[in-house]
Amino acid sequence: MSVLDIKATNQDGTRFNIEIQISDEAYYDKRALYYWAKLYTKQLQVAEDYSKLSKAIGIHILNLTSIPEVKKYHNVFTVTEQETGEPYFTDLELHTIELKKFSSNSDEELSDIVFKVKNALDMWLAFLTRNDLLITDKLPKELNDANLKKAINVLSVMNFTPAEREAYEDHLKFLRIEANSLKKAEQKGMEKRTLDIAKNMLAKNSDIDFISDITGLSVDQIKSLR
Repeated sequence: MSVLDIKATNQDGTRFNIEIQISDEAYYDKRALYYWAKLYTKQLQVAEDYSKLSKAIGIHILNLTSIPEVKKYHNVFTVTEQETGEPYFTDLELHTIELKKFSSNSDEELSDIVFKVKNALDMWLAFLTRNDLLITDKLPKELNDANLKKAINVLSVMNFTPAEREAYEDHLKFLRIEANSLKKAEQKGMEKRTLDIAKNMLAKNSDIDFISDITGLSVDQIKSLR
């Protein structure tokens, strides 16, 4: 019964509302439009005027059939003129992605899923619908993607038993401690090199302010080296 709701902003200011809808709720279409509208109008809290409003895109990933009369799983809706189809109000864009239209047969094999993969969106639909068939080290070339592998690994961690999760977290803790120790050693090495440079410049009677500019050390630190 879970609903995942992610709000995101692109580099160009475009707003996104990404939802995963598991159950077939009544008035889902009205709720989708309502949340899109909020995503668009709430920008005025920080925008100077209407000209500053950025495009808002709703992406709805549905584990239900929302548009039974259309066979394709990905549909894009905008505001258009009824007769000519001329787009209007281009700041509105709603995407529906119906998972069951991509894969509804639990008996499908990996080869059946791979046959459907023609682009990046298909690849992620394969993950969302049949991740049980995907093994990181045995992915076919159509699914051999670094980001997809990362998602599969995250999902496998989520499915750990308590003992497996504890062992995994202990391993992560060890790696963090080791990385922190290396970082501290590098910092000490850099500090030593900086002090050596300052000492050499002092030995050559360089101006203290000049040494400070070069090394980043304070004047008092340099005086103490003298």
